[in-house]
Amino acid sequence: MLHFISHNGKILKDDKAIITADNRSFRYGDGLFETMKVIDGKIQLEEYHFDRLLKGVELLQFDKPAYFSQEYFSKQIIELCQQNQQHKHARVRLMVFRGNGTVYEMENNFPNYIIQTWKLTDNFNEFNSEGLSIDIYQNARKAIDSFANCKSNNYLPYIMGALHAKKQQLNDAIILNTKDRVCDTTIANVFIVKDGTVITPSLQEGCVDGVMRRWLLKCLPSIGIEVKETEVDANDVLTADEIFLTNSIYGLQWVEKCAGKMYSNNISKKIFESCIQPLNVNEEITA
Repeated sequence: MLHFISHNGKILKDDKAIITADNRSFRYGDGLFETMKVIDGKIQLEEYHFDRLLKGVELLQFDKPAYFSQEYFSKQIIELCQQNQQHKHARVRLMVFRGNGTVYEMENNFPNYIIQTWKLTDNFNEFNSEGLSIDIYQNARKAIDSFANCKSNNYLPYIMGALHAKKQQLNDAIILNTKDRVCDTTIANVFIVKDGTVITPSLQEGCVDGVMRRWLLKCLPSIGIEVKETEVDANDVLTADEIFLTNSIYGLQWVEKCAGKMYSNNISKKIFESCIQPLNVNEEITA
């Protein structure tokens, strides 16, 4: 079956070459991206995704066209999902990038974009009863700067952390910031549970401003769970009662083991059932 992508609004076969060796995103990671989930023809937490994307476009000093908007991209995403026969359940990646050029010389600051879609696996709305196994990656540190909270195409610390996890037969790896504190993981935000309180690194610690992270910060107080954004160090992780990870595709996954420490999942499961599962069936949640 043919599979299609969207490049600057044009539907193309996914095997068509669309960038050159001079492309700045290919050369330098000059761009950003969003990963989204489509459920029954609707983008989950759509407003959060496009708020982050459009802020990132301005942060990276693109010359944003007037037509760049939530409505503009949402329409194209749903149409592409339909074209690929994936509008029921799909994973979507929208990448925005500059065109050709060197570090100081470039064609222009126009934001090119590519949209890709994939079919979601059938278990996306199930709590992972078999917990994840993760570790703390020590060979990279993520900078705490103005760009740390956006989803940049400059992804090297995460890529190397993911390679480490794969070699160690782990599911993921925690990435530390330049102050040797917990930032996030290679594909997710980190939450720990201590004495009934949910704790996550603050944005000032350099973590990605995750969409599901943002949703849980809003949702948890409404189900009677205290949540704090603060500094988290390795000792906090190793003395936690529970750990869970969040991203836009799987929502929430419980961590069973980190660096040899075992964790329970009582609160993690409650949060999944109360705040994540209703989203996956487009139910309204008052938060």
